[in-house]
Amino acid sequence: MAEAHQAVAFQFTITPEGIDLHLSYQALSQIYLSGLRSWKKRISRIKNRIIKGVYPASPSSWLFVVIAILATMYMQSDPSMGLIAKIREHLPLSLSLSAQGQTVLSVLLFSTLLWLSLILALRFCLKLLLSYHRWMFELHGRISTKTKVWATLVRLLSSRKPLLYSYQTSLPHLPVPSIKDTLERYLESVKPLLDVDGFQRMTRLAAEFEKSLGNRLQKYLKLKALWATNYVSDWWEEYVYLRSRSPIMVNSNYYGMDFLYVTPTSTQAARAGNTITALFLYRRKVNREELNPSRIPGTVIPLCAAQCERMFNTTRTPGEETDVLQHWQDSEFVAVYHRGRYFRLWVYRAGRLLSPREIQYQIQRILDDPSPPSPGEDKLGALTAGNRTPWAQMRKQFFSSGVNKRSLDCIEKAAFFVTLDDQEEGMMGENPSVNLDRYAKSLLHGKCYDRWFDKSFSVVVYKNGKNGLNAEHSWADAPIVAHLWEFTLATDAFHLGYTADGNCKGEIEHSLPPPQRLSWDIPLQVQMQVSESLAVAQALADDVDCHVFPFREFGKGRIKKMKLSPDSFVQLALQLAYYRDRGTFCLTYEASMTRLFREGRTETVRSSSNESCAFVLALEAGEDREHCHKLLRKAAEKHQNLYRLAMTGSGIDRHLFCLYVVSKYLGVESPFLKEVLSEPWRLSTSQTPVQQMELFDLVNHPEFISLGGGFGPVADDGYGVSYIIMGEEMINFHVSCKHSCTETDSHKFGSQISQAMMDLMTLLNPDFKEATKANPDKQS
Repeated sequence: MAEAHQAVAFQFTITPEGIDLHLSYQALSQIYLSGLRSWKKRISRIKNRIIKGVYPASPSSWLFVVIAILATMYMQSDPSMGLIAKIREHLPLSLSLSAQGQTVLSVLLFSTLLWLSLILALRFCLKLLLSYHRWMFELHGRISTKTKVWATLVRLLSSRKPLLYSYQTSLPHLPVPSIKDTLERYLESVKPLLDVDGFQRMTRLAAEFEKSLGNRLQKYLKLKALWATNYVSDWWEEYVYLRSRSPIMVNSNYYGMDFLYVTPTSTQAARAGNTITALFLYRRKVNREELNPSRIPGTVIPLCAAQCERMFNTTRTPGEETDVLQHWQDSEFVAVYHRGRYFRLWVYRAGRLLSPREIQYQIQRILDDPSPPSPGEDKLGALTAGNRTPWAQMRKQFFSSGVNKRSLDCIEKAAFFVTLDDQEEGMMGENPSVNLDRYAKSLLHGKCYDRWFDKSFSVVVYKNGKNGLNAEHSWADAPIVAHLWEFTLATDAFHLGYTADGNCKGEIEHSLPPPQRLSWDIPLQVQMQVSESLAVAQALADDVDCHVFPFREFGKGRIKKMKLSPDSFVQLALQLAYYRDRGTFCLTYEASMTRLFREGRTETVRSSSNESCAFVLALEAGEDREHCHKLLRKAAEKHQNLYRLAMTGSGIDRHLFCLYVVSKYLGVESPFLKEVLSEPWRLSTSQTPVQQMELFDLVNHPEFISLGGGFGPVADDGYGVSYIIMGEEMINFHVSCKHSCTETDSHKFGSQISQAMMDLMTLLNPDFKEATKANPDKQS
């Protein structure tokens, strides 16, 4: 109890002689330092608001404008054309100021108004420039004069170093495509997937929709686009994620993996210490807006950073009809789970972030704690893994007051969640491939109760030092979490580092109070619901079939030498693999981003096109190589064009989704929209982008390769495929499906992907097959 007594800043007792006051100077010192840190953060936020508020100008430019106006006035010239004199006439303080003072004040007011007007003009110009997207559709090496002038102007207006959110107010709003264009693109996308009668029926439904209900719904959508920052994102977050009542584990959450070949330390507490430190260093950069805004690779074009705002101190709280995302301004602790017990671990002391060695010391205290879980505590996390409505009912009834509320608040208000797993994972042992698949499943769902799936993200640190994370999907998309995880892995391995014996670096203050064990009072009714939720989650987890494999035969280097987009190449390989696996084509989802626009999230690229299907059929029919080669390039160009359209706001699915939401609000039914939104995505794909390659020295340290991450299957009879293009010579694939479907097999499909990749490269370069035979060691 010594720590509890120290936490009280002062105590007093009443005696016959008077009041005896006892001050704890240590506690007062900690209160002072914590308050000092809070004020520093407030001042930093105010400063950043000013800096980004005047971007692309700078605060110092105000002084330049004032001096310029004063200089011209001194030379008996009036640049305001009489406005300064008008301002002077209407000054309420004219009686108490001298004539010179009135003039100076009038100049200051005019200069400030002029400065603000210039800022608005510059911001408007930047917004117009960022609304230009034709550059994306121009051929490489054939850039038009218009685009060259545009690029020069963007560089000029972006020359000042921006903060993380500096571009937010300059980003254009997502445009609403025309009904006609969306329907034409939709019909084109489904033509290769339907027979003649089916396509004619969909064409008729689309025409009826356009003539009758479509234009009415479009007017409401355009009205929303005028009023809202983004006409898609809030509805997408609410109706696709938060209103879903099924488990978010597997169905929505996704995972990220550690390095493939190396583990920086085998000491669990040390790896947790560095990982937690790196995550808090990233949070500090986000809070101070020190991160550079993300941009389209190779350009100065910024991407929206709005999703970074809810990265930390965020949780998804369940509701009976819809969940709610809750975000807190700050949190100085993390919630930790180990062997059925929950702990609160403070990572700040007196305003100071603990050193990695101190966090390791605290984590080791948790690992060494022999206390057993309280009744019902060990599997409490299963409530977040099961159906949402029962969890909402339990939370409302049993976690709204008392000790349960206090403990739940500690988890929900934590910066993030940490699981100290007692298993060993990674590519290890005599069967590394099987262990890699088990590692993926562990990160995707664990034991269904040892992760808190509602947190924005949960870090998992295994017994052998391997780590990973599980991320909730509603608050942000995978590229945001990938950026965080890249920084964490690089900071852990290359900047923080470890001692020779595998411990964290830094000094330890041994007077640190131990981590706080959370207390619970779990009644029998809650324990019964925990068992029910666990049964639902366990059935879902057992059904997931995961396969992770690194493709080492070639990477983007060789693909780019063939003058093809690596992403288009992989997508065509997936189309070929699926056709060989199932003997047909399917509706294919590839996630594209719309972060060129303010508060943009994702759009769907329908990768199964007329051109891709024609290529696959020709190749499988054994047609001559030259013809297949031409069809391959045509299909790749089509895919790139579809991707560009999706990125620039001319996609299909988000527009149709929003029209469907409007129809529900109006209480009208559309057979066309109902059928479109019920179509299953049997092949759901996503590329995890590598955004900070400069953090990883793959030339000198090629073993520090990230595995990327993955997600569960979207359709019960389909596949989920995630891939990350690492460096020049490797592509890592994550394949998932369900055991309950007899037609899907993740390992078989993984083999089909590998073979399809090889066949496509052989088609582009016949010498590649012979080179592969000559170097069998390169094959996985």
